[in-house]
Amino acid sequence: MRPIPIGIDDFRLLREQGMEYVDKTHLVRDVLDKGAQVLLLPRPRRFGKTLNLSTLRCFFEKRDEDVSSLFADLSIWQAGEAYRAHFQRYPVVFLTFKDVRFATFERCLDGIRKKLAALFEEHRAVLDAATASEAEGRRYREILDGTASYATCADALLDLARLLHRHHGERVVILLDEYDAPIHAGHANGYVKEVLEFFRAFLTAGLKGNPHLFKAVLTGILRIAQESIFSGLNNLAVYTLLRPDFATSFGFTEPEVEALLDRAGRRDRLATVRSWCNGYAFGGTVVYNPWSILNYIDSPEPEPRPYWVSTSANDLVREVLVRHASQVQKDIEALLEGSGVERRLDENVVLSDLGSRADALFGLLTFSGYLKAEKRSLGLDEEPHYRLSIPNREVRQVYTSTFREWMSERLGGESDVDRLKQALLSGNAESLEEELQRFTQNVLSYHDTALRPEQVYHAFVIGLLATLEPEHEVRSNRESGRGRPDVTIRPRQAGKPGAVLELKVAKPVKKTLDQALAEGVSQIRDRGYAAELGASGASPVHAFAVAFDGKTVRVQAV
Repeated sequence: MRPIPIGIDDFRLLREQGMEYVDKTHLVRDVLDKGAQVLLLPRPRRFGKTLNLSTLRCFFEKRDEDVSSLFADLSIWQAGEAYRAHFQRYPVVFLTFKDVRFATFERCLDGIRKKLAALFEEHRAVLDAATASEAEGRRYREILDGTASYATCADALLDLARLLHRHHGERVVILLDEYDAPIHAGHANGYVKEVLEFFRAFLTAGLKGNPHLFKAVLTGILRIAQESIFSGLNNLAVYTLLRPDFATSFGFTEPEVEALLDRAGRRDRLATVRSWCNGYAFGGTVVYNPWSILNYIDSPEPEPRPYWVSTSANDLVREVLVRHASQVQKDIEALLEGSGVERRLDENVVLSDLGSRADALFGLLTFSGYLKAEKRSLGLDEEPHYRLSIPNREVRQVYTSTFREWMSERLGGESDVDRLKQALLSGNAESLEEELQRFTQNVLSYHDTALRPEQVYHAFVIGLLATLEPEHEVRSNRESGRGRPDVTIRPRQAGKPGAVLELKVAKPVKKTLDQALAEGVSQIRDRGYAAELGASGASPVHAFAVAFDGKTVRVQAV
């Protein structure tokens, strides 16, 4: 097997060093075949976006040196003369924003100025050729020395394309990598309005009606729809991971993974690799996470680890998950249980909606790579919807760790989580009441607006599910005895303790706390809620009635 290119996203370097390369050069053909002049290809992190743009650059970029040897054994070279006619023909503008993530807009704009200065330095020949007018030359030098105004920076793509077209006699290919990274940073740090305003001007000037443009390809994680960032770009086509177009251009297909494992002498580990890294469906095609696959093959360890999850901060995903967990409790439970949920998805992501609309959560999770979306057809006249599920074991750890950490924070620390688990599984109602009291007070004070009482215990159930897995199976509202208990905690090993909880709310139904508690006790006894656990081998079985009244909690063992 050839050396594994861990973290190498430069196509030329990878090929010149003879490293393993899964041929994705059909992307060149697909870009040329599309009638759209500007293509937006959003995909999750670490699915090969930067390497693919580097491949496009190496193929299209006009240069004195012949690099055809890098492509000779790849699919694009076998596609025919019509495609090879575009080889090394165009000036290329390549710009990545992946590391433009700052705490303030001032620092963000400064980071963009530095990116533009490096880009303009790379193409300095157009200035030295003296084909630029006096005004063009002045703006070019302002970009180079970092003194360019906001307006000059916003027009930078258009200005550079004009000069390159004039100098080379060919229109320009523009490649923008991770265009939305600064926007995510703006959302996280409170300057999203300013950064959106800049990118709307920057992209509109450089891509809309630009007579010097041949093709443009943008990558990112999301299609940002907020404030019409792509307003008026009638030459733009968007191909998200829900579309069949470009389905195999990002990530590894199953045959590609099998071939890699064969060369690594690890074909017998295919089933293990599937459970850890498989599960994505891009346009209906099964796709593996390439970062995790390559890291596993490069490692001598027999079992994969969460390679992809550990490469980034999941701050936005964690924040939105926790914020909306209590409102979509059933859906989160279904995802954690592996049964999945059905939802409609909007391919546009409006960042401002993430804090206020629970349904926006599922679009973020899908397009960021934390959910797999399988299309379900409702008929010709119906809007399609999707079955959403957690794609694999690696990604599942994001969910469980998020809610474990959240549960720990709400209770006061890991030791309090341990006390809660011990109280549940030992039948200690007094200790359970103490920990639930702490949890309820912290949850209600944590949110900007007070949660409804039922949302408090919905959040508690999700926290339990993440905290007690994998030793215990936590389920809510399932058939047991002659009714459905609110929470059932079943040990996965027979002979271990289990628990049943019946949760009641006092005030909304005009009951006192004691009345609500008594109703819960009666329901557990009368309907035999502990029956299912006992029959399944749990021993002993502890049953608790829990009553909520605002921030006050009462617990009684039954």
